[in-house]
Amino acid sequence: MADITIEPAAPSILAQLTRTRIIALLMALVWLPLSAYVISGVTPGGSADYMLLPSIPAVILLYLIAFRAWRESWVAVLGLSLVCFWLLVAVSVPFLPLFDPNKPIAPFQIPFATKGENFYLLGTDYKGRDILSRTLWGCQRVIVWGVTATLVAYMVGMLFGLLAGYLSGWWDEIISFLGNVLLSFPVMVLFIVILNYLGPSGFNIIVAVTFASAPAIMRIVRGLALDIKTRDYVFAAQTRGESPLWIMFVELLPNVRGPIIVDACLRLGYTTVAITTLTFLGLGLQPPDPDWGLMIRESAKTAMLFKFSYMLIVPALSVSSLILGFNLMADGLREMSLRD
Repeated sequence: MADITIEPAAPSILAQLTRTRIIALLMALVWLPLSAYVISGVTPGGSADYMLLPSIPAVILLYLIAFRAWRESWVAVLGLSLVCFWLLVAVSVPFLPLFDPNKPIAPFQIPFATKGENFYLLGTDYKGRDILSRTLWGCQRVIVWGVTATLVAYMVGMLFGLLAGYLSGWWDEIISFLGNVLLSFPVMVLFIVILNYLGPSGFNIIVAVTFASAPAIMRIVRGLALDIKTRDYVFAAQTRGESPLWIMFVELLPNVRGPIIVDACLRLGYTTVAITTLTFLGLGLQPPDPDWGLMIRESAKTAMLFKFSYMLIVPALSVSSLILGFNLMADGLREMSLRD
């Protein structure tokens, strides 16, 4: 009888896409154009809008990949869906049929109002600007500055955490002392002091978030590095004569990524809250471009009348849903890590 060989089934397209390089490429396709679009401050409706076109399918593919990987946890999937919804809005909003977010049209139009040929789904604010348009456009600045600030804080915190944990000795003493000094300040006080000195802007928010968050990140990474540096594969790398930098970034860092990813999701929520609060206080992102914190600040007095409370409720619910998404992602990832 002839032997029957059964060839292994070819991996699905989504399984192939889960490779690290492909995920990194998709994230770059989303983040680089969106960051350039927001930071450069281009005027909506121009040719610059087309730089966001590749980001739309990239967001959808990232969602499908993450959904496939996290489908065992409905909490993580729900958080992922909320975050990816706002991320998809951020990259596709220039192509949606919306009013100009900064153009006054008709003030004090309540939701579902019609005036002339215009229909206002979420109404207009006291200046006559469309609430729906400003809400959808506003997610761009919150996401870009929030994620960028958190990313920079993690780069600084992980670097110093690896140095303190792996090298120990006087490196650990100096870095831990400086971190404890910064951690002794209340976070919001530190934000206010830094932004009062540097001035309100997106780039200065990155500086403030880095000073406030990097010490806590450093302590997490330091603790993980102190544990992992005693493993056999680290001793093997030392025996091969690898440099300390190689061991820190190739041997230690990949093996501490699990707790770091969970903490990053939580910290993204904290940073979003901080940016919205600072903008409300006048120390964050500045007008005229729409931003959720700015919308809450501008409508605070008008929304005291119940009839116009929608001006405050809409941006408040928007920022709450994004923060909830980050928190649910963190809870879901922690839940899956405990199962493993």
